[in-house]
Amino acid sequence: MRFPCTRDDALSRLAEFVPLAGRAYAARRNQDGGPDGKATTSLLSPAIRRRLISEAEFAAAAVAAHGYTGAEKFVQEVCWRTYWVGWLQQRPEIWTRWQADVVRMEAMLADDGKWQRRHEQALVGTTGIDCFDAWVHELTETGWLHNHVRMSFASIWCFTLRLPWQLGAAFFYRHLLDACPASNTLGWRWVVGLQTPGKTYLARADLIRDLSAGRFRVEAPLAREAPPWPADIVPAPIPPAPAMHADPGVRTGLFVTSEDVSLERLPLPVSPQALAATSGIGGAPAALKRQVADAMLSDGLHRAASRFGLDPERLDEADAISAMRAWAARHRLQQVITADAPVGPVKDRLDTLSPALAADGVRLVRLRRAWDDVAWPHAKKGFFPFKAAIPNLLALPPQALA
Repeated sequence: MRFPCTRDDALSRLAEFVPLAGRAYAARRNQDGGPDGKATTSLLSPAIRRRLISEAEFAAAAVAAHGYTGAEKFVQEVCWRTYWVGWLQQRPEIWTRWQADVVRMEAMLADDGKWQRRHEQALVGTTGIDCFDAWVHELTETGWLHNHVRMSFASIWCFTLRLPWQLGAAFFYRHLLDACPASNTLGWRWVVGLQTPGKTYLARADLIRDLSAGRFRVEAPLAREAPPWPADIVPAPIPPAPAMHADPGVRTGLFVTSEDVSLERLPLPVSPQALAATSGIGGAPAALKRQVADAMLSDGLHRAASRFGLDPERLDEADAISAMRAWAARHRLQQVITADAPVGPVKDRLDTLSPALAADGVRLVRLRRAWDDVAWPHAKKGFFPFKAAIPNLLALPPQALA
């Protein structure tokens, strides 16, 4: 497996990569060696996305090895993911709007034969654009694309193939191992000029040839202009909800989700009596993405079981709410602790679960990591104002690096 699925393997990969996280990373990070070439990035973003390891651990390791000045570019790239998550957390309507757009546009495909054909060619990599078609196969076969490639892919999808960004984001979300609702949705919005109004990204054949070390000839014509998508209304930011706190004096269960598989590393004020996770990650991901996410979830459940000396249980994903209520009743739980989940499917599930448990007298407590608590309120505008908060993140005490 090219990407680690256990915390031990992720920590080993981190130790191997840290010596390269300084100036070498800054100089080579945009080079793409392809699926068979030497990676110029850590390949740890799938592990970070599900918090097999945390952003705080990753950034701290790089700064310890290179100092902040030497590791600044790398730390900023790690913090981009945090920024995207914090920005969407304060504007959840963007996520629900994208979901509705995808449903509407998929229904419209059948009414436009040319649009449908272009879409089908893009999904299977038969557009005749050599780089794009190769990237489609790389994405569907490995669950991965280099970050700079993602920008060019999205640009070609939108401006050369003239396909809606919403459907491209859905394609990425289905396959990318590290795609989260925030970074994926907002990254596509950025390419078409919605995230930074009027600023789009135009894929260039010469740059693609250069950054791929000549693997692609890019002879098919690409769009020569990238006009901004029609502007939409961006909601005013809603301040993040206050952090929750667990009651140390009641019977407690732990619930591990695929959004944060390192629940045992959170500072818990109570010794739990039960431990569970669902039988799978849910949704409709591609088979490889499901396999990797389920492996990470299993590893997280195993680590929590070892940490607290509990027998883990897997709850039926198909009827998760009823299964959770029955699990809580069996163990006579008064509260269930889980990691706070940002905007996305897991949060939606927890939003539904909370009142269902409350009806049984069980409180659902979503513990938020200190990294998120400090970072999210600063993600009101663009990334450059957000950068001012990075020193505060790096100054968090060691117990916050879990």
